Amino acid sequence: MTSINHNEMMMKSILLKVSFILLFIITSFEVQAQAPKYALQSNPWSEYQLLSPETLVGMINNKENIKIYNIGVVQNIKGAIKLGASSEAENLEKLKVVLSKLPKNQSIVIYCGCCPMDKCPNIRPAFKMLDDQKFTKMYVLNLTTNIKVDWINKGYPVE
Repeated sequence: MTSINHNEMMMKSILLKVSFILLFIITSFEVQAQAPKYALQSNPWSEYQLLSPETLVGMINNKENIKIYNIGVVQNIKGAIKLGASSEAENLEKLKVVLSKLPKNQSIVIYCGCCPMDKCPNIRPAFKMLDDQKFTKMYVLNLTTNIKVDWINKGYPVE
């Protein structure tokens, strides 16, 4: 009889462990399904449309025919037109009006720099508008961290 009790206890112990493991697995999947997604935003631009700060400084110094638009809430780069955060409908509309007066082959650079580009709420709506309006030379200033780190701290020109 002792061996039966011992076997029963072993089975109960095994069943209890399996139950805990299954409960852990199920709970883990439920938590993952309910957790907010903080995935990086997808980018509507291609790699060649990312403009390095060094390249833009060179374009500014060479007085190239470029239009630079500050579509964020950050300090203005020298020569840029400040339109405000393009995540707000009225500022996106301002950009649309400004763009309507330009030829489709105008070189255009947009930037924000409020935060890392992968989290920026302003760049993608503005870029999409440029794309929808069929501009052919549109670029995003590649401020990977923010304007302070990637532009101002390097001594690049601001207004």
